[in-house]
Amino acid sequence: MILHAIGWMIAGLVIGAIARLVVPGRQGLGLLMTMVLGIVGALIGGFVSWMMFAPTDAPFSVNAAFEAHYLTTYLFSVLGAVALLAIGMGATSRSADRM
Repeated sequence: MILHAIGWMIAGLVIGAIARLVVPGRQGLGLLMTMVLGIVGALIGGFVSWMMFAPTDAPFSVNAAFEAHYLTTYLFSVLGAVALLAIGMGATSRSADRM
């Protein structure tokens, strides 16, 4: 159980860091928020990957997406984190411009 949590934290940190490298501009995120960004991006990307590539007759299973499509799932995880970061940066920059 603890090892799964540590694995999610490490994967989240790596995915979040890659997303921060891809998105231009200053994000102002610390280490913890980078990890949260990566974890949420992985959840979003994993779900999208499962929706696109999982067998249609299989019930929803988080493991099905990760076991069958490792590379695709990781790619979608990074894309999910990039999209989340871009949306967050766009929302905060517009709210700061209005003030």
